[in-house]
Amino acid sequence: MFIIRWLWKNMKGDRALYIFALFLTITCQSMYIITPYFTQQIVDTFIVGENAAENLQNGTDRLITMIALMIGFTVIRCAIQYSANLSYEKSSQGLIYRIRKVLFDKIEQQDATFYDRFRTGDIMTRVTGDLDMIRHSVAWIIKTTLECIILFSVTTIYFISIDWIMAICMIALTPVILIITKKFKDVVGPFYVDLREKLSDLNTCAEENISGNRVVKAFAREEFEIDKFDKRNKGYNEANKKAAFTWLRFFPGLEITAQSLAVVCLICGGLFVIMGRITPGEYAAFSGLIWTISNPMRTLGNIVNDYQRFTASANKIIELYYAHPAIIDRADAVELGRRVEGKIEFRNVTFAYGKNEILKDISFTVNPGEKVAIMGATGSGKTTLINLIPRIYDVTDGEILVDGINIRMMKLKELRGSIGIATQDVLLYSDTIDGNICFGNVDLPEEEVKKYAQCADAHNFILKTSDGYDTIIGERGVGLSGGQKQRISLARALAVKPSILILDDTTSAVDLETEKRIQDALANLDYPCTKIIVAQRISSAKDADRIIILKDGKIAEM
Repeated sequence: MFIIRWLWKNMKGDRALYIFALFLTITCQSMYIITPYFTQQIVDTFIVGENAAENLQNGTDRLITMIALMIGFTVIRCAIQYSANLSYEKSSQGLIYRIRKVLFDKIEQQDATFYDRFRTGDIMTRVTGDLDMIRHSVAWIIKTTLECIILFSVTTIYFISIDWIMAICMIALTPVILIITKKFKDVVGPFYVDLREKLSDLNTCAEENISGNRVVKAFAREEFEIDKFDKRNKGYNEANKKAAFTWLRFFPGLEITAQSLAVVCLICGGLFVIMGRITPGEYAAFSGLIWTISNPMRTLGNIVNDYQRFTASANKIIELYYAHPAIIDRADAVELGRRVEGKIEFRNVTFAYGKNEILKDISFTVNPGEKVAIMGATGSGKTTLINLIPRIYDVTDGEILVDGINIRMMKLKELRGSIGIATQDVLLYSDTIDGNICFGNVDLPEEEVKKYAQCADAHNFILKTSDGYDTIIGERGVGLSGGQKQRISLARALAVKPSILILDDTTSAVDLETEKRIQDALANLDYPCTKIIVAQRISSAKDADRIIILKDGKIAEM
């Protein structure tokens, strides 16, 4: 029921249309008894009745009218069914649009811990395949379930109105169908949970290989990765077959029971006609409506099958839908309403990732406009330290202050909007070079884009690209060298005119001459800026006001 309430909540805006579609379904399914009713009247009145010949001779107009009504109601029923399908499709697409929007908003707002826990392939599976299963459920499973219930109920009532004993004979096999379906539901449920996990593994493997195709080629690991993907593919294939064959194991019982209705109708109906309990026309009505009893029984297995898939997908989506980031604005957060001056203070900061303590009792102060270099061996905690300033992660103990205010008391947008970050591992978007530099400030004038590109020593190589600043960069900057990507990333960080500039080994991929030009430009920025630079080589840190050396998560020297 929780899933249904969740769907109803997200259907806001299309609820009236969906209710209208349900009403059309009820109307359409109720009309299926009209044709058998007229068939009953025609058979008893004009074919096998006592006065059939006389009625046929004298009641031709009535016969034509009944046939015309049968055709007319059939056309109307088809039109209603078509309108219902359109309404289901429109409302389900609206539902998925709203859920997908919320999911992406949630994903964007999550902190780093979320991405440490969820794999990219798994997230992509949730916002694609799982969402499509939700749409299918709203547009087909619920509709089909209602169709089966209404068709079965209306037919049963109509049968009882003709002859209650014959009606009982026709629906006597229903409990058998329900027992088989219940058993199938209990068995197949876990299979679809496992199938969903296998699909997630498959997508993750594919995503990692597509993103890392250059690494695969560089190490000639194509065969290894193909084999690894094939194992995931076989796992998904086996899980799919297990679920499908489980359904096929129960299908014969459902199908045989459903088809047995024709035998019941033939035997019982024939005896009752011979006994005079029902008329030939009434028997024709029973015979014509066998499918309205057998089809819901037969469809019940497919509904349960799809419902299990729907439940597995819905639970995954709901988990993401209601996920809340741990790092959020406090209710009593301070709003500065001014440019941050750039004073940074670490007070006894400790950070642990799980049980692994990475930083231990870190304390130092960086005054506005200072340049501080962070150095140390690989794994000493340099990158972790700078990630704590914009609250990518939160400190485990101690506090970090910016302009004398604990960063946990600052609005995240204001804090992060005051910080420009350029990392060694550069992510560029599939956009123009201009669009990448303007990522943090979309209203930046063209002349300023070029100015900050010159500060990052990127202007000259940009002009040599095919369309200059309008050159489309491939996915993740494919086609650019490591140094070129780093310089565009630096220009992007400078373009937001940050009060605090954080450079994480940003010039590691450029030559010393280029680095010298970048360092000179950084020393002469046209706005005040506190600089924290993570460096591996001394040339990047020689002009710093202070150098902090980290060792094993502690400050060894300063």
